[in-house]
Amino acid sequence: MLETKHPFSLLTKNALVERDIDLLAPLAAENLVSVHFSVTSLDPHLSAKLEPRASAPHARLRAMKRLHEAGIPVGVMVAPVIPWINDSELEAVLEAAHDAGASTAGYVLLRLPLEVAPLFRDWLDTHHPDRAAHVMSTIQQLRGGKDYDSQFGTRMRGEGVYADLLNNRFKLARKRLGFNPQNSHWPKLDCSRFLKPLPPKKDSPQGSLF
Repeated sequence: MLETKHPFSLLTKNALVERDIDLLAPLAAENLVSVHFSVTSLDPHLSAKLEPRASAPHARLRAMKRLHEAGIPVGVMVAPVIPWINDSELEAVLEAAHDAGASTAGYVLLRLPLEVAPLFRDWLDTHHPDRAAHVMSTIQQLRGGKDYDSQFGTRMRGEGVYADLLNNRFKLARKRLGFNPQNSHWPKLDCSRFLKPLPPKKDSPQGSLF
């Protein structure tokens, strides 16, 4: 990517991205990369239930800070936001990420396409049986009475009163904390200097993109 001046962004929930600081820092110096961390909750117990194979919240924030200190632009994605499970943490996650050096922020409402819906229902019945019905009722209100609506433009945010309140909370927190005021949570990278890569030494059986 550095050789061809090819800009790109990473979205991860794994603190092991720290291992690539030596590769990412030279790209960042030329405005060719940004790294965004998905953070679901600051509660390690809830995070472990939701994402048992992902890095703990404090580890993600630590990695975010280390990348920021190395001059690599970092951002946060609060995702997924789940009604009555982690939605109350929206502002706290944004504040913690901002303190760790994040300059951009976004959020995504829980999505339940296809086989994900029954898996999530099972998760609710296991971990939050007392509020499972309330969570699913709110989700269906956001999705036109269904578990999921794939309509472009609303699938990330939902529709209705709850969706509007959540969006307003996000915008107010983003403004208060001083995040990038643009609607997009992706920073603008330099897309003007791409260089066609040198031909491979050997022909590839997969052909060439160029």
